[in-house]
Amino acid sequence: MLTSTLAGFAASVVLIVAIGAQNAFVLRQGLRREHVLPVVVVCAVSDLALITAGIAGLGAVVAARPVAVTVIRWAGAAFLLAYAAIAAKRALRPAALSPTDRGPATLRATLLTCLALTYLNPHVYLDTVLLLGAVAQQHPHRWFFGLGAAAASAVWFTGLGLGARRLAPVLARPGAWRVLDGLIAAVMAALGIALLV
Repeated sequence: MLTSTLAGFAASVVLIVAIGAQNAFVLRQGLRREHVLPVVVVCAVSDLALITAGIAGLGAVVAARPVAVTVIRWAGAAFLLAYAAIAAKRALRPAALSPTDRGPATLRATLLTCLALTYLNPHVYLDTVLLLGAVAQQHPHRWFFGLGAAAASAVWFTGLGLGARRLAPVLARPGAWRVLDGLIAAVMAALGIALLV
């Protein structure tokens, strides 16, 4: 059981730590110190729900439908490439982000943005439902694998959201955002191209 839990934790960390739209949003909210805890909870609970769905068999059902997988793959690639273009544009014109900068002002708007970045990103389904769901099936204690994967998600989002304050001095410089957005653009473009290939 412990082996499956640790395997789930490790597999989830590898997938979650990649810079993406959701992570960038959590980081920005953490820097702004605006609705950080609700955003972290939404991200962690969403991952828990998607991982559970994958382990329960939704991933196998979707994988058995080649048309569904193709649609998810193409939609995911389009989403990731569009986000890569947006990040590349930001990298060309970087701006410092200070805690006084404001994004969505209300909790409702913030959570809606967080939910959109989570559930409208097809790559999330590929990682959590299909990939983690399939890997979990290889473990004798698949639900402990899922528990480990969900724990990794909770630890990551909590650390990212609450730890962003420590990055504030570094990310107060436009050059740091140029590098971060450049990395986001490169990773998102690579993931999008990988989905197409």
